Amino acid sequence: MQKNIEKNTTDTFSVGDFRPEDAEEIVGLFRAVYGDSYPVRLFYDPEAIIAANTEGSVYSIVARTPAGKIIGVTHLFRHENLPILYEWGAGLVLKKYRNMGVNQVLNEFLHNQFLPARPHIEEIFGEPVCNHTHLQKACNAFGYVETGIEAALMPAEAYTKEKSAEGRVATLCFFRSCIPKPHRIFLPPGYEDIMRKIYARLNDQRELCLSAETVPATSLTEAEMQIFESAGVVRMTFESAGSDFSARLTDLENSARAKNAVVFQAFLNLKQPWVGQIVSILRKRGYFFGALLPRWFDSDGLLLQKLDCPPDFDRMILWSDFARELLAFIKNDFSRKA
Repeated sequence: MQKNIEKNTTDTFSVGDFRPEDAEEIVGLFRAVYGDSYPVRLFYDPEAIIAANTEGSVYSIVARTPAGKIIGVTHLFRHENLPILYEWGAGLVLKKYRNMGVNQVLNEFLHNQFLPARPHIEEIFGEPVCNHTHLQKACNAFGYVETGIEAALMPAEAYTKEKSAEGRVATLCFFRSCIPKPHRIFLPPGYEDIMRKIYARLNDQRELCLSAETVPATSLTEAEMQIFESAGVVRMTFESAGSDFSARLTDLENSARAKNAVVFQAFLNLKQPWVGQIVSILRKRGYFFGALLPRWFDSDGLLLQKLDCPPDFDRMILWSDFARELLAFIKNDFSRKA
């Protein structure tokens, strides 16, 4: 599947599926744009890129010249624990080929041809950076909805080569349902209003209930932790949060700080009727609203975040009015007294 577009009568490029021979050039593309600082290390290993595309954990969509030179790429990444959820990201174009519409054609191919042919992908999300609005505009154009902001997520080193940012860079969270799945979720009282606003914008349905139950005394916490040392980020995913939550959180935070984490992210499952009490614990520990995450656990998730580094609120460049509304809410939640 390919789509050709002409810049002029002598210069064309095409967009299509990944081929194994593309892997080396994808590595070269990332080095040209990011040097050695891109935090997803997969993109510096050609054999790993081939293996991931073969098994379907990653899909690379490429733009190439008639001579086969890779000039642009975008990707889908399968969620680690949920095969129906994919992330759209890691899109880039060589500097000399920008402003030719390469990204637009890559994105059209992905959404209009690639995704409809893969019905196993039921939900897709993106995390465009907030140091420019190009990808934010693309998400809006293809029907994604803003659900939150991940503050200071990307390390400054990732932008050193192109000098496109000062300090750490936030990302916006966007979601789009490909195959709807209505279900019941529970809203933490402190975030009920903002979450209802987000849900009203989604192209999927939910039964929204206020979380009012207390954590059962016999319940236990199921948690996984990922530390991205080069980025200084820890992601703590709580499939379930039980009566031992506070102690488990302390252990995970201590382990992460020992590896120099400065951005702490906690992912909670909104199917638990007592999630409001868990949110209250986190807020007292300095966490603030991050994002609503549709289908994150197949049921929906909620991201709360804490920073051991300065927030980047004043450097965020946001495209939509709703993104700016989310930022105002998040800044206020960050500044509140627990």
